[in-house]
Amino acid sequence: MVLLHVKRGDESQFLLQAPGSSELEELTAQVARVYNARLKAQRLCSEMEELAEHGVFLPPNMQGLTDEQIEELKLKDEWGEKCIPSGGSVFKKDDIGRRNGQAPNEKMKQVIKKTIEEAKAIISKKQVEANVCMTMEMVNDALDQLRGAVMIVYPMGLPPYDPIRMEFENKEDLSGTQPLFTRGPQAGLSVIKESEAQLWWAAKELRRTKKLSDYVGKNEKTKIIVKIQQRGQGAPAREPVISSEEQKQLMLYYHRRQEELKKLEENDDDSCLNSPWADNTALKRHFHGVKDIKWRPR
Repeated sequence: MVLLHVKRGDESQFLLQAPGSSELEELTAQVARVYNARLKAQRLCSEMEELAEHGVFLPPNMQGLTDEQIEELKLKDEWGEKCIPSGGSVFKKDDIGRRNGQAPNEKMKQVIKKTIEEAKAIISKKQVEANVCMTMEMVNDALDQLRGAVMIVYPMGLPPYDPIRMEFENKEDLSGTQPLFTRGPQAGLSVIKESEAQLWWAAKELRRTKKLSDYVGKNEKTKIIVKIQQRGQGAPAREPVISSEEQKQLMLYYHRRQEELKKLEENDDDSCLNSPWADNTALKRHFHGVKDIKWRPR
């Protein structure tokens, strides 16, 4: 199996295994599928952290309004009255005005937070350092855990406009204007459609009409770094010759070396030449018996 280290730009994403005989049409779609699913899990984790702190989403026409404005306009959060967390709620106002402030109690909050930590560990980029290969089954498992936690805390479900429910139902809108977390325009730019994904390796595009072995050969123990790009974005930037950490260590070494040379220049003192051990005629005078002769009268 060929080991693919998938990157987006210079940032590591995950490891993936594939046979050298894999058709690049399917392999490219598989990489994009895992990449997008991880983004979905990250968005869910971000929104569920807010859910644990401030409760469910307010109706779109109530978001950002003050209590006085809501009362004046006679607006009512009907779904908020239905979607009560298990064990009752604790009021914690959302300063941003996106959620209704009816947060779960401490026990239910910990259920959500613990599940978020477990899901993040599954899809973490640290899996690359641990040489753990990512699969779609692993990402789906993380998504199922998050879905289960929401069902435990909110057995009545969430409002249809809540981004968490929309994510689970694959109705998420990533073209909004909220600059929070990975939503909004930034989230839309991050997602790559499977049909528009491209893989690059060694400054070459891995064309979908070919097989992986056409580029890497028949050695199944090969490890390559591939970069995923959106079609039309051109070739990704080349990998730096040395990593940023190695560059820091190199600069630190040269800085220390310069300091050492400066100290040597400052200590350029020739007074040591008057010392007995620095006299190159000491041995000759010793054999002639003229060592330590003093010409002054005693």
